[in-house]
Amino acid sequence: MLGNRTWASWIAQYSESHRHPLNLLTHSFGIPMILVSLPLMLAGVFWRPALWCGLGLFVAGWALQFLGHAIEGKPPEFFSDWRFLLVGSRWWFAKMRGKV
Repeated sequence: MLGNRTWASWIAQYSESHRHPLNLLTHSFGIPMILVSLPLMLAGVFWRPALWCGLGLFVAGWALQFLGHAIEGKPPEFFSDWRFLLVGSRWWFAKMRGKV
């Protein structure tokens, strides 16, 4: 699935498209919003308010992502390879641990 590349290699390429401080800020909030939204939307199957909360976080998180890329002036990496949708969360966790 990683195409004979290491996670470090994927994260390094992802980091190249995320250098502007405002893009980094929007991703620092947008990525966890999207990640939290997914289980909330799933919980919405049983509890309707969770669905709406999850959808709100999902839309707001993606809005922040695209705003950041508009500021950066570069398209999101997942436009060229869908696997970057998975790399974004790994990048965020590495960033929070001070590894990026």
